[in-house]
Amino acid sequence: MSNAIEPATVEAVDVAAVFDSYPGAVRVALLRLRQIILDTALAIDGVGPIDETLKWGQPSYLTSATGTGSTVRIAQTGPGSKHDYAMYFICRTTLVESFEGLFGDLFTYEDNRALLFKIGQDLPEDELRECVAMALTYHQAK
Repeated sequence: MSNAIEPATVEAVDVAAVFDSYPGAVRVALLRLRQIILDTALAIDGVGPIDETLKWGQPSYLTSATGTGSTVRIAQTGPGSKHDYAMYFICRTTLVESFEGLFGDLFTYEDNRALLFKIGQDLPEDELRECVAMALTYHQAK
């Protein structure tokens, strides 16, 4: 799990263990989302370092140092879902509503809390990076 933003040692072990617990294809897909989050954070002035931790047992990304953004979580979806993995946002924000207004049916949405994905689905990376940027700067934009 190498990247330009290194999380705290104990947290890194915990987060790595969660990634390791996912089935192979899901793990690869989630690590791709992780990289998109970290790369996007690096590209935005003022976001500062990203804390990678676990929230609700899921890898989570926070702008703790600057407070510019809202938490982004990634995880495998639960049993019974038609999708394999997701990027979650705090449901009290207007983020998912904004994504849907901007991108329409480009993404699959779960209420006001998530973007849903299937293994093998092409990710619309430019638009996904825009969603991540909006989350990481949510408190600046308000």
